[in-house]
Amino acid sequence: MIDLSQIIKVGIADMNVIKAPQLIRTSGLGSCVGVVIFDQSQKVAGLAHIMLPSSTLSKVNNMNVAKYADTAIEELINNVIKNGGRTHYLKAKIAGGAQMFQFQSGNDIMRIGPRNVEAVLEELKRFKISLLSKDVGGSSGRTIEFDPETAKLKIRTVNQGIKEI
Repeated sequence: MIDLSQIIKVGIADMNVIKAPQLIRTSGLGSCVGVVIFDQSQKVAGLAHIMLPSSTLSKVNNMNVAKYADTAIEELINNVIKNGGRTHYLKAKIAGGAQMFQFQSGNDIMRIGPRNVEAVLEELKRFKISLLSKDVGGSSGRTIEFDPETAKLKIRTVNQGIKEI
């Protein structure tokens, strides 16, 4: 039986960091990408629910860094390290980035899911963090839950059941 008080929820355009035995979960990943960065030996993990690829799209002064791939990943790395993660041991798993709506135009701006995935992959590469697994694309929403004890990412996809990566 899972103790629900041990499940830390992350909202849209939000992030948080946990240590085992806690679990971390986010729902509503459509075109958004859930990024988990963790140090398994330290049993610490962070999760960011990223909405958009680039903070250059922001028109506000007090920007939410968790909303954008180019700002969220750096902040998430820093938060995981502050909580005991070690830079050279950090790994990542990602899920989401669905194309929720079909558009007839070839306009790149409407490809938010795929653009989010591309931006996340670029940032992980920039910080030299190995991507161990991913479940991205498609046209269905996802809920994800990460366990830093086992380093398993449980993914529940609408109309497709549950899998672990």
